[in-house]
This record gives sequence, structure tokens and C-alpha cells, in this order.
Amino acid sequence: MDKEQKYTIQGLEEYIRQGEPQQRERGEAWKVAIGLQQVDGLQTSEYLLDTARKHIEGDISIEEAKVLIDSYYQSADGRKQMENDRTEEADKVSTRITELLEERTFSFTPAQLTSIHRRLFDGIYKLAGRIRDYNITKNEWVLGGKTVYYASADTISDTLDYDMGQERVFSYEGMNVDEAIRHLTRFCANLWQVHAFCEGNTRTTAVFMIKYLRTLGFNVVNDVFAENSWYFRNALVRANYSDLTKGITETTVYLERFFRSMLLGEVHDLRNRIMHVDWGKVENSVELQSAKVVVQSAKESKELPSKCKICTLEEVAVLRIVQKRPAVTQKEIAAEIGKSERTVKTITVHLQEKGILRRVNGKRNGKWEIIK
Repeated sequence: MDKEQKYTIQGLEEYIRQGEPQQRERGEAWKVAIGLQQVDGLQTSEYLLDTARKHIEGDISIEEAKVLIDSYYQSADGRKQMENDRTEEADKVSTRITELLEERTFSFTPAQLTSIHRRLFDGIYKLAGRIRDYNITKNEWVLGGKTVYYASADTISDTLDYDMGQERVFSYEGMNVDEAIRHLTRFCANLWQVHAFCEGNTRTTAVFMIKYLRTLGFNVVNDVFAENSWYFRNALVRANYSDLTKGITETTVYLERFFRSMLLGEVHDLRNRIMHVDWGKVENSVELQSAKVVVQSAKESKELPSKCKICTLEEVAVLRIVQKRPAVTQKEIAAEIGKSERTVKTITVHLQEKGILRRVNGKRNGKWEIIK
């Protein structure tokens, strides 16, 4: 991540660490929204950060924040900045991503994907919310200037219908977390490779996946997405590129590392250069090909116990909440993961039977403890 962008994001940390629950939630949404601009190398302005703070503190609504940003770029200062870079795009799209992340609505359809694109880029891109009608190529740094083969324009709608249809009927019930993450990363990589839109495809895919993962019980508005969005994009590229003449095959290993960091709290090596197709020529090629986890010490990591490899996605979602808030109630867990209290009670019973979770100090004033 660019140093200036990292500084901007760090300016929101005080709210995430010390703010009230609503301030923390808004701060995390803004942090992700700003961080996602890095996928296209964009920088937000100081004015955007000031506006974000006002919204986080509750002084203005997200609608008022959007109006302020729009007005700023109609002013002399805004127009002057707009002449030199794409800061206007970064500021407006960051605000719109925050708005979408605040909303607790979602439908798993191609229409939802195009709606997200339209809302993010209306007035910025001429074809906002419209499926591209021509074929594209993109020179990728991680591929040494080569391109991924994207879906042809005349197959986009059919491919989206098929991929989403397959995922919609797929059941994660009883599937252990390793298998579930492999499946999720492949779906995400396929969705991105369709490249339904001319521009803004990665940011649209990211918002869609964040909202989809929420329906599976995960609040993934966290540091991993905020600070590693360029890694996320490069991992998507590597998941969809092969050159057998050079021994390169498409792999979701890097994307799995990203998802495991995000969902399980594991600490992986998320350096972009490791994904470069020429990395093996100048560095340890074993590291390039290895699917092993690069995890820091347990003291530094927020990783769940190794027993959790036998857990389902729902069980992991509950454990991640308990890990952050040991005194959380089953009612609060149910509201956060979108399940009934009865379902949450069943999940916690199963986790206790597996020797992963226990209740200490009684039901009324007790707390949850993850057994290491």
C-alpha cells in the first residue's frame, strides 16, 4: 500500500480502537472503502478524510457526506485537484462504497452486481451499470505485462447466470472450513474473470463478495481488505492465468491466503512480489509454488486453534465474534450472523462438544472462552 494512502487510513484507527460500536462500524467501513481505491492506484483527499470523520462521529449522515463530496468538486479547490489526478473518483467511490457497506440488503443475482457497479460509478464512467459489449485485455504487472483471458463480451450474461446459479444452490452445510474457503475463492476468481464491466470491475467484485460473505455470517470489513486490496487484485489475476510453456498454471493459493487471513485471522505473507510470475527466478521458487501457510507466532496472530479445521463456516463465524467479544450473548451473535438464536445455541453446543469452546463463570455473568 502507498505510504500516503496508509497514513490516510491510519487516521481512522482511533475510532476503530476506541469508538462506540456504531463509530467503530462506520470507521471500519470507511477504512475498507478508502483501501479499495488502491486496486487502481488511486489516492483519496484530505477533504474526504475530514468528511469521513464527521460521518463516523455522527455529525452528518452518509447522504450528507455524498453531497459534501459532490459540492467540493464543484468548488475551486476541488476543480484544481481534479485537474491533476483521479482523486475525485477515489473520493466519490469511497463514499459510495461506505454507503453500500452500511446497508444490510443483498440479493445474490447478476442484477445486484450491476446495481453495485452503477451506484459506485454513476457520473464517473459513461457505462456505469452496463455490461461491456466489447472484448478487453489488460497488461498486468504481476504477469510481467501479459493479460488474463477474460470472458468474451457475447457470453458475459450467460456466464454470470450460470456461475451465480451454481453458487446459489451450493450448500456449505457440513463442509469443513478448508474446503469451504477453496470453494469460495474459486467462485470469487470466476466472478472476477468474467469482467462484466469495462472499468471498476475489481472494486465491484470486492463489494459484492463482502456483502455475500455477510450472508454466510462473516463481517469482513476489516484490516485485511483495507490494507491489502492490491494483493487481492493480483491474487485474482494469478487465479486466472496459465502459461504452460513456462510451467505457470492458474492457482487460487494466493487468494486462499487472503481469505484465510480475512476469515480465520491467520497471518500470511501478503507481499505482492511473491505472486509475480518471475519471482522464482530471483527468489526461492519453493516459496512461490508452496501452498503452505506463512504464519507468524501465535502471540502476534489472531489465528483460531488448529482444531477449527474441522469446523464449518457457520461455526468459524461464531468463533470469530467470540474471539473479539468474549462476553457477547447468543442473541447478539444471532443478529450479527443473520441466524436464529436457536441455530446459534446449536452451534455453540457443537463447538463445546468438539472441545473448542467453553462457557466460564455461568450463564448470566459469564463469558465465552476459546480453548487453545
